[in-house]
Amino acid sequence: MEYIYASLLLHTAKKEITEDAVKSVLSAAGVEVDEVRVKAVVAALKEVNIDEVLKNATAMPVAAAPAAAPAQEAKKEEKKEEEEKKGPSDEDVGGGLSSLFG
Repeated sequence: MEYIYASLLLHTAKKEITEDAVKSVLSAAGVEVDEVRVKAVVAALKEVNIDEVLKNATAMPVAAAPAAAPAQEAKKEEKKEEEEKKGPSDEDVGGGLSSLFG
C-alpha cells in the first residue's frame, strides 16, 4: 500500500510519478524500497487516469457500508459472551428459588 500512497502523494503534488520519485518518497518515509515493486507500480500507473479513479472512488463508502455489519455482529456476540460469563442475574436466581419454595 505504501507504494500506492507514495504515488498518490506525488500525483496530489502535481509531480510526475517516476521510479526515482516514488523511491524518494518511500525513503523519506523510512520505508525499505523494493525495486521490483516500484517498477511494477510505476508501470501500472502509466495506463491509469488517477483523477478519474479518485473521482469514482467517492462512491465506494456507500458500497462498503455492508462491511460494517459483521463488525456489529461481532460486538453483539462479545457482549452476549460477557453476559454469559457473569452468570445468572439476581432476578434469575430469585425466580428460580421462588419456584422451588412456591
